Amino acid sequence: MGALSYKDRRGASDLDISDLGAPDTVRYNVLTFVANEEYDRAITYLKDFLDRDSDYPNFKDRVDRYINHAIDLIFAIRTKRNFPGMSLLTKSKQNELRERYRDHFQELKSVMRKVETCQEELRLSDIKSTTVLVKSLWFSIVVVVISAVVIEIVQGLGQTFFVVFDDYLNKALEYVFQLLNIQ
Repeated sequence: MGALSYKDRRGASDLDISDLGAPDTVRYNVLTFVANEEYDRAITYLKDFLDRDSDYPNFKDRVDRYINHAIDLIFAIRTKRNFPGMSLLTKSKQNELRERYRDHFQELKSVMRKVETCQEELRLSDIKSTTVLVKSLWFSIVVVVISAVVIEIVQGLGQTFFVVFDDYLNKALEYVFQLLNIQ
């Protein structure tokens, strides 16, 4: 895992590649930048992500607090990782700083998952509203076509039916009158 693996006191890796998510996603990019100690690049990436245009109107409102919290966490991680005079501290204080760093990094992973969840929820909401719109249009078209057929039947075939019915009724009455010899 190279630069992405940080060892804790047991020697186990804190960062699993599966924690990063899919490549070229917000979570992947930010966590990779932070793991590689490119804090300014991660912060710039998050700010650009928040400022870019979105397909969803309330996207910024939903993720703004998460992005700001993630930026605060990145600052905290940087402070703990680059603590001046770290070598002068006791081992227990150094371990405490490392533990706090891991806690912040775990929280950053969680926050980035929440951002992705917001994106997914907005995408699903957009799909649902599009589905409702398409179904409404389809239903409207069906109603218009059925109405046109009914109107055509009533106006076109209805009048023809009345003429034919009237003709058969006249012929039936003439036949009855002929049988009765009434003229």
